[in-house]
Amino acid sequence: MSNALAYLRTSSASNTDGDSPHRQNDAVMRYAIASGLTVVACYWDAAVSGTDPIETRVGFQAMLEQAKADGIHLILVEDESRFARDLMAQELGIVSLANRGIRVVTSGGSVMTDSTDPTKVMMRQIAGAFSQYEKAKLVLKLKVARDRVKAVSGKCEGRKSHAERNPDLVRQAKRLARKNPKTGTARSLRQISAELAALGYLSSTGRPYTPQSVKNMLG
Repeated sequence: MSNALAYLRTSSASNTDGDSPHRQNDAVMRYAIASGLTVVACYWDAAVSGTDPIETRVGFQAMLEQAKADGIHLILVEDESRFARDLMAQELGIVSLANRGIRVVTSGGSVMTDSTDPTKVMMRQIAGAFSQYEKAKLVLKLKVARDRVKAVSGKCEGRKSHAERNPDLVRQAKRLARKNPKTGTARSLRQISAELAALGYLSSTGRPYTPQSVKNMLG
């Protein structure tokens, strides 16, 4: 049986825990088994854009190092979009791999690095251009949705406020910020921070909140 390496790519941090990597792996392994290939290692670039050149992808470069060390000349991907979603990145990557003597084959059996058949090259480039177009449409669709939500609520995504992340923290901060009914004095932001720390409320770094953070809580 011939040896091969598998390559997976997920484009954003939000889908690294989803089914995308599992789906890609299953598709690649089904093709490998049906073709009598042995996948000796699988490399995954998580949260890497399909427009990024292969030279900038940590997982891809590590895979190429193993390919060189072990004399492996075949890389399997689920489909063309997992290799790249940008036509330029796709074509430059294919040329680079072809010059190394490495073939890239999809789980559907398409040899992406085959440049001997003009028709296949054209179809590969059309697939790459269509993938780029679909990605651009998705980005625009998400932007429109974000703008719509922002227009209604005045807020969309971004970093959550302290109140949204920890309402108890904000409640305690506001309680500590109240003026003493007898003296009319109020605690300083630093004093509030110190008392929050004494109650066990610390920042993500394990330190007392800064005066500015306390001010934002009281906002």
